[in-house]
Amino acid sequence: MKKFAIRFLRDNRAVTALEYGLIAGLIVVVIGGTVHTLGLQLDAAFNSIVALLPAAA
Repeated sequence: MKKFAIRFLRDNRAVTALEYGLIAGLIVVVIGGTVHTLGLQLDAAFNSIVALLPAAA
């Protein structure tokens, strides 16, 4: 039992997997925020173009 406990405490694979999971989650949040911000800017740009279209005709 003591050998198992020592081997379990020295095993870093689970910690590494958890770190990779946290990094992947952070990347998803950053990409989501960027896409949302760009979407709002594109929406504003297209709305301004649509507002100018009747004036051009």
